[in-house]
Amino acid sequence: MKKIRIGICGAGNIATSMHLPSYEKIDDVEIVAICDITIERAKAAAEKFNIPHYFGSVDEMLAGCEIDAVDICTWNDGHKTCTIAAARAGKDICCEKPMAASLADAKEMYDEVKKAGVKFMLAVPNRWTRANEVIREMVDNGDFGDVYLARAHYIRRRGTPTGWFTDKKHSGGGPVIDIGVHCIDAAWNLLGCPKPVTVSAMTAAPIGEFKTKGVSRWQGNPSPEGNFDTEDSGAGCVRFENGAMILFECAWAINGPEKNGIQIYGSKAGAVVLQDKFKIYGETGGFLSDNEVTVAKQNAGVNELTYFAKYVRGDISEAENRYPIEKAVQMQSILQGIYDSAAAGEEVEIKL
Repeated sequence: MKKIRIGICGAGNIATSMHLPSYEKIDDVEIVAICDITIERAKAAAEKFNIPHYFGSVDEMLAGCEIDAVDICTWNDGHKTCTIAAARAGKDICCEKPMAASLADAKEMYDEVKKAGVKFMLAVPNRWTRANEVIREMVDNGDFGDVYLARAHYIRRRGTPTGWFTDKKHSGGGPVIDIGVHCIDAAWNLLGCPKPVTVSAMTAAPIGEFKTKGVSRWQGNPSPEGNFDTEDSGAGCVRFENGAMILFECAWAINGPEKNGIQIYGSKAGAVVLQDKFKIYGETGGFLSDNEVTVAKQNAGVNELTYFAKYVRGDISEAENRYPIEKAVQMQSILQGIYDSAAAGEEVEIKL
């Protein structure tokens, strides 16, 4: 079987800690090139992961070697540049979450991908945890009945990353767009991905660049401008066309307990979903019952990128794509709506 040849855009943490180690576990994939705007980073990653070619830009990579697909792992405002370049070169695309730094960028990406007719998949690994896969299967089978409400939490007491993450120019925002997308998207997926219509939200930044002792922080590559202008936390609700709702909270820094999980409520049963297990709240024999289910531990990153390789190869059809570009734009519109609502101080319509 011929291997899928992939070029990586971005040699930062997400590429070197998740994507590249995951690809090493996938037999039918070959990483043939990597690029980064800091070419020394690209060279270091190429040496560490035995990648034959490295470049200082996506354009150089696309011109300099034969690849089938591009995996985009840059900072958020680089997603548009890399997606458009890859689409115009006729390459299929996996794009790390969030789709873009803004809804306007996401719409430009959508237009170029559709014009080129290439494949696109958004990478949000929570969709590929075994617990979320099993729960989604149960939702589709009707085991929960009408799922009408979800709660989504991703809260760190102190866990603000450094570098470009806190520079809105490059990130598009703080924890809402960085980690909030994980829990909001997981909840949306378990609701069946209905069309979003309105958002009411708030963001806050009272803690900022904390100096708390004994706290480790994800080290992002430095922002050239060195800005720190993102929120500490966000909370709110998203309403959908079918009447369903997501209540969400997310934070890099907040004075409260840490938590990370999803809760869904259906007419037949509900569930609390964690990484490798979930608990179902329903009825058994006419009595209330709580049933804890533990699923096999799997690497969500490997599952996700194996799926992408199959999608590129054609083993997965466009209709089966778990995260097509249309849904990626809808998720970006939810994130944009959160920031728009917080800025306006009132509920806003989601602009698709």
